[in-house]
Amino acid sequence: MASPAAGPLAIHAGREAAATLSRHGWDPSLFSLLLGASGGPKWFILAALDRYLFGDYLLRSTRPLAVLGSSVGAWRHACLAQADPVAAIDRFAESYLGQVYAARPDAAEVSRTSLATLDQLLGSDGAQAIAGHPRISTHIVTARGRGPCAAAGGPLLALGLAAAAGVNALARPGLAAAFQRVVFSSGAGAPALPGFASADAPLTAGNVRTVLHASGSIPFLLAGERDIPGAPPGHYWDGGIIDYHFDPRPLHADGLILYPHFRGDLTPGWFDKFLPWRRLAPELVERLVLVAPHPDFVASLPLGKIPDRGDFTKLETAERLSHWRTCLARGEELADAFAAQVAGPDPLAGVSLS
Repeated sequence: MASPAAGPLAIHAGREAAATLSRHGWDPSLFSLLLGASGGPKWFILAALDRYLFGDYLLRSTRPLAVLGSSVGAWRHACLAQADPVAAIDRFAESYLGQVYAARPDAAEVSRTSLATLDQLLGSDGAQAIAGHPRISTHIVTARGRGPCAAAGGPLLALGLAAAAGVNALARPGLAAAFQRVVFSSGAGAPALPGFASADAPLTAGNVRTVLHASGSIPFLLAGERDIPGAPPGHYWDGGIIDYHFDPRPLHADGLILYPHFRGDLTPGWFDKFLPWRRLAPELVERLVLVAPHPDFVASLPLGKIPDRGDFTKLETAERLSHWRTCLARGEELADAFAAQVAGPDPLAGVSLS
């Protein structure tokens, strides 16, 4: 395997992706699928890169582009499909930074605050832009609870989650007994994600807000959404429960898959965070190009890490905001490094290969 590029960015490419980049360079029309992972405030480190990708690089292509995301990955993609993606990213960032909670917030409080952030992200016409975009088809992953996991809260949900974690540890497909993957799509050609009795549902201007909220609703932390119109009845939770970072190997894409990510490996589902043997090296995915902060760059950040959900409880508000704003600013280094990669003479310079 080649050594990663010196500098803030690590780029990983599967064999077929590397061969394609070598022949054609970083032509944005090579990419037909964009992936976005769950991860809450981890997205702050990617905000500047998103500004470049969404406001410049990907707009240079006229090729149809499918975007597939769960939780904050889907929220980021909701910025891309708007008339002014950069303005949407900036609204999203400022609203997310402004989130302040009581010492022990309940799910209703967190959901109210999250919905207010969504309203800022979407603006007055974002939902219509996402549902009706002529080139970008948006696909949002949710997890519909089954059995005890269909409860909105309380001991029954806790029992269901504990059982789901145990079954998942034995075999990931067993998680289908507790959750069904439901993918909401704004257009045809939803990327096929096998397993978990997956179902498709329409993404419309009328349900974009509800679906995005459901896709980011961690059980007990947020309230989730119940009986989304056009989809199977039931309670809908964070899509990252099943597809935390995704396993892109089964995904079919006519072109290459671009994945701006928080880290250089992939954890398929949320419960797999506790099972390190489930992690997947991105180079094993033939058509994948994964772009992530280099570990040395992450180590150089305040506190030696990117933002995460634990910052709400582990840091005082002033310290959290200082850390997050610094990471937002330092993310410009990632955007500059990727722009230099795109413009450079050797498309594979410093790219990690299989």
